[in-house]
Amino acid sequence: MSDFQKSFLKAKLASLPPEAPMPPDVQREAEPEEEDEVNGLSGPCQEYPDDDSSSASSASSTGTIRPIPRKDLFARPTGTSPWTRSFQMLPWTDYFSQELYLERKTKTYTLTHHVYINPPVGSGPLFVTHHGAGSSGLSFAALTAELRKVLPTAGVLSPDARGHGETVVHSKAKAEESKDDDMLDFGLETLSNDLLEVIRLMQTKLGWKVLPDLILVGHSLGGAIVTDIARKGHLGDRVLAYAVLDVVEGSAIDALQSMQTYLSSRPSSFRSLESAVEWHFRSRTIRNTLSARASVPSLLVHAPRQTESPGSLTGQQTWVWRTDLAATQPFWEGWFIGMSQKFLEGKGGKLLLLAGTDRLDKELMIGQMQGKYQLQVFPDAGHFIHEDLPEKTAISLVDFYKRNDRSALVLPPKVSEMLKKGAGRPAF
Repeated sequence: MSDFQKSFLKAKLASLPPEAPMPPDVQREAEPEEEDEVNGLSGPCQEYPDDDSSSASSASSTGTIRPIPRKDLFARPTGTSPWTRSFQMLPWTDYFSQELYLERKTKTYTLTHHVYINPPVGSGPLFVTHHGAGSSGLSFAALTAELRKVLPTAGVLSPDARGHGETVVHSKAKAEESKDDDMLDFGLETLSNDLLEVIRLMQTKLGWKVLPDLILVGHSLGGAIVTDIARKGHLGDRVLAYAVLDVVEGSAIDALQSMQTYLSSRPSSFRSLESAVEWHFRSRTIRNTLSARASVPSLLVHAPRQTESPGSLTGQQTWVWRTDLAATQPFWEGWFIGMSQKFLEGKGGKLLLLAGTDRLDKELMIGQMQGKYQLQVFPDAGHFIHEDLPEKTAISLVDFYKRNDRSALVLPPKVSEMLKKGAGRPAF
């Protein structure tokens, strides 16, 4: 700016009237408060310089309402947040209409099967499920709810395997050497026979003259069991199709090598059922809290907590695993050896649901390229596909059933019948 311009501006400013004094209230507001803190988090709100906008620089607006500063402005709110995730258990009645105990006697023991069921409506199909090792019938609770939404006439039968859930084995003679063998027999043939007996007992219990159309659904170990049943054909043509969830022979056998490491790394007990549900979700074992809240509580039982010191509380309870998976180790390889071949050779439609294509072994890759079964991959799911993504799994299973539903097939009439209805001669 030149000297001439500076002198011109000074002359103009000198001719202006003096600035009006600020009102007392505004002066007090403009003075800095002694309680202000540098960070502005716990003290009254910090004053900032006015800007050039009309709303910020209107000093004469003494009637403007100012917010009252609060020291707890940034404090964490007390109470339960509406966004807090719940880990409280959900009852089985939210998913199934009946809970049954079916007794079966043999020469050496009595087996009480514990099952959950929604009977089919009319001519609807029955989805027979089998859970994996260490799980229970409630593993399919969330999937059951979604199946009924997609196909209201469908029924679901979901039993607990022996040594899982509330299915128990009672030995008839305490002195028999076979007692422990009967109670700890987790061989593939034994578990397959258990599922067959459950289906037959349910037929008698519900008075079915003929079994409804069956779709067998198995997860992990359950996949090996339904594959074994379909391969042997004990249920005949009542089995329309079977589906295997996230298990193939090659990857399953490879995973067995790290199974003991997994068992030793997981918690041996929980202080509450809610903490057990939370652990399954936080560890991403089950990625759906609703499903975990329904299925996890059935995996645990009450056990007295051991006192660690003379001054510790007594009589307290803790929750431990219901099934001793380490005790089933002698049967692990027998569950999965030869599974891929049996899966391809079984009668009926075949569906393989996986969490990743890397789980396919050579035999299944060849079979898939030959169109011997239907393959669907859910990359967003973990090992528990049906619990992580119950809605998508239900849609896939219902579409799979409709594709194999014989009642929906419309066959063309036979040539002999067409000739009888006509003039007895071709129409050309």
